[in-house]
Amino acid sequence: MCFHTLRRWKATMHYHQTKDILYVMNFLGHKNIKNTLTYTQLVNPTEGEYVSKIVRTVNEARELVEAGFEYVYVIDRTRIFKKPK
Repeated sequence: MCFHTLRRWKATMHYHQTKDILYVMNFLGHKNIKNTLTYTQLVNPTEGEYVSKIVRTVNEARELVEAGFEYVYVIDRTRIFKKPK
């Protein structure tokens, strides 16, 4: 097993545990999310389109989760959710 195979496995395991691609990006030390997506072999960055929404309250977040949205990230107390189109 080579170093890169182990690194890819570890990155993929981190993603499956956390569901947080930005955490994996920081863990790997990448500056571009496209590198992380390719490296973890989770998705092809040119494929897949998402609907994204932002929320500021717990009730708004609850409504999005009930509608099938997935939590992605928080920036300045604003939470970002996504759902495949």
